[in-house]
Amino acid sequence: MTAGSGGGADTLVDEVAGQGLIAPGKTVIVLYSGGRDSTCLLDVAVRIAGSASVAALHVNYGLRAAAAADERHCFDTCERLGVPIEVHRPRKPEGGNVQAWARDERYATAAALAKRGNADVAAGHTATDQVETILYRLASSPSRRALLGMRPREGNLVRPLLLYTRARTGAYCEERGLAWREDESNAGDAYARSRIRAKLVPALNDVHPAAEANVLALASILRDEADVLDALVDDVLAGTHEIALPALRALPEALQRLVLQRMADDAAGCPAPGTARRATEILTLPDRGTAALDLPHGVRAIADRGKLRFALQNNRRSRTHK
Repeated sequence: MTAGSGGGADTLVDEVAGQGLIAPGKTVIVLYSGGRDSTCLLDVAVRIAGSASVAALHVNYGLRAAAAADERHCFDTCERLGVPIEVHRPRKPEGGNVQAWARDERYATAAALAKRGNADVAAGHTATDQVETILYRLASSPSRRALLGMRPREGNLVRPLLLYTRARTGAYCEERGLAWREDESNAGDAYARSRIRAKLVPALNDVHPAAEANVLALASILRDEADVLDALVDDVLAGTHEIALPALRALPEALQRLVLQRMADDAAGCPAPGTARRATEILTLPDRGTAALDLPHGVRAIADRGKLRFALQNNRRSRTHK
């Protein structure tokens, strides 16, 4: 659900402070692109935590003609706010998914800085981003979890602006006299996210004026229900990382899938989507002897004398999800 659209900059700061995701004196590293959302977040973080507790991380990927100007803008804004800034300039690899590479670089660098200073990492994701994320996952990932969206806190990663639209963060910056940079690639159609923003979301709003609010409300309901389902899985596993195959087969099919997905996620050290869809194959592993089934994301299901457990395949390491 989104917070009310009314209220000015001071109201937004008070509401964010009330969430407890940014706290006075608590060190926080703001992922700062120079765009409106991250500019709003940086200023809000300074007003709540104090400039001495805030640092900015700007990643200059060198992919756009305006990258150098963006970097200079970020330096200038941080100087105005009294915030130290660190710039990371990674070298783009040949081939591969550019957006995934950029995301990994950003979060890996932030995680290293956060570990060094026992800090949280704050990302400027908004309610608008939440809608686009859910719609993207709905189209690309056939799973219940795809509809849950982003959570306000995941480990030391916090998203204090998830209740606010992109329009609200822009209004905040205007009221505070903060300039921001526009990424022209957001207006193109090279990336799926940009096409969702430019075409799908407006089409849904044409169908119903409350379309975006309804998507957010549904995700909120499903997150609450996910907590209940997670508790059921906890009861089944009872703190262990294995389960007897006969006991697993006796569970309702939906709960079988949830248990298998949890076990695979735990083995991978991050979400390993796709495991639940292989439930039928996993359940046919033999009760006698030892057998294994390789699954997506480097995970292996192992049946050993009637007990099922999950492990990483050879030469795989667990990853930290961001």
